[in-house]
Amino acid sequence: MASDPQFAKYPDLALAQDVFTTALKGTAPKKILDAIDKYKMAPFYRQLAHPTEGLMNKIGTSSTSQPKPQPPNRRGSVVTSNMVPSKRQSPTLLAWDESLYERLREDNEKELASIQKEEDEAVEAAGDTEIQAARSKRAELYARIGDKDKAVNAYEDVFEKTGILGTKIDIVLAIIRVGLFFGDKLFVKKNIERANMLVESGGDWDRRNRLKAYKGLHLLTIRAYNLAAPLLLDSLSTFTSYELCSYSSLVVYSVLAGSLALKRVDFKAKVVDAPEIKAILGDGEEKVAALTGKASSGVAAGDEEMKDASSATPANASTVVNLTTLGTGSGTQADSEPEVDFQPLASLVTSLYNGNYQAFFLSLAAVEDNFLSQDRYLYEHRAWFVREMRLRGYQQLLQSYRVVGLSSMAADFGVSVDFLDKDLARFIAADRIPCTIDRVNGVIETNRPDDKNKQYADVVKHGDALITKLQKYGQAVRLRGSERG
Repeated sequence: MASDPQFAKYPDLALAQDVFTTALKGTAPKKILDAIDKYKMAPFYRQLAHPTEGLMNKIGTSSTSQPKPQPPNRRGSVVTSNMVPSKRQSPTLLAWDESLYERLREDNEKELASIQKEEDEAVEAAGDTEIQAARSKRAELYARIGDKDKAVNAYEDVFEKTGILGTKIDIVLAIIRVGLFFGDKLFVKKNIERANMLVESGGDWDRRNRLKAYKGLHLLTIRAYNLAAPLLLDSLSTFTSYELCSYSSLVVYSVLAGSLALKRVDFKAKVVDAPEIKAILGDGEEKVAALTGKASSGVAAGDEEMKDASSATPANASTVVNLTTLGTGSGTQADSEPEVDFQPLASLVTSLYNGNYQAFFLSLAAVEDNFLSQDRYLYEHRAWFVREMRLRGYQQLLQSYRVVGLSSMAADFGVSVDFLDKDLARFIAADRIPCTIDRVNGVIETNRPDDKNKQYADVVKHGDALITKLQKYGQAVRLRGSERG
């Protein structure tokens, strides 16, 4: 039986999103300061607001007349910090307050001294369990206050002295969240591979499913939507990783990844008709059907009626995933889901599937504004996502015709002929769309080679490469033979 996950409370990834939003929009950092004060985050405050090193204090603004200068930290860092978006921002978003920093640092030192005392007493009078509990408290403290390197080192210390596989997996997941918090993709990738090895060696069902969500989110950050889509969509019905993101955020990530990466048949089954997604994105009737189970079970879904009443499920039993209690009793629960307007996302899905391309382009622009440009995981690759979704819309329309009028297609997408011409030209030049544009006659001609011709061309191409290699090898053998002679 799976045990409840440990080390799931810190770091708070919602705070990293707040830092991103504040840096992006240049808004007042009240939420950040409140969190820093609440969690006593002296190292994190220094990283953000220090006059010479602060990520959000580029001109050295201080609330005190003479801040204490400290030399930059030149030592190598375990985790690289990439929390602030790369676009130009206001130079001063978070001013340095020396008195606040000193107060927070003193609080941290008191907590660390208390934990050290607890560990010393455990070493003298208690057993390994009490010693590990004290060390775990230290690791969680460093994760809570935002000291990334010390947090990772403390977690590693606990990991080395732990023999329970489930606890080891929880520790590595906590280390992954430290990497996600500070935006270090390489560090996250390395530890996801590490967690995967642990899970494959005998991890329980709950931790296996939690890791699936972690993998999917990481793959989104590195633009591997084709690999992220199946993982995120599979996580919808078994999601318990509230320490990673909210359920509504998971729905957004799953829909975006599925819309871009899945083929039309899979897109229909796993996104358009998925009851978990309908419960969030659907209209009133669809939400009711998804939440009551009609969209996924029963006669309405095409299931045969059960005749054996003695073995049948009671009439008042529910056969659908209850989205309001998803993950109850396991992991850190979301206190409340943030209010999100899913209308642009719902419109994107329905317009793409139904071939309403003008509405699709409008929805795509709204999704970029409301989701891609606001989320720290999606922001970096937003332009690529929009470009790939435009390509998907073009491919979907063109695959049904041999010749399409340029002006007619431009009208379908609600764009000018010049824009469509330039946009298609980029994809044609990159061999992403097999067609040609005839501007004289104002038409687009598709060139869809059949599979046999494509296979023949591939064989000829690979055969030529093989012959060239054999010729080079033969020349080298003859030269060596003449040298021996």
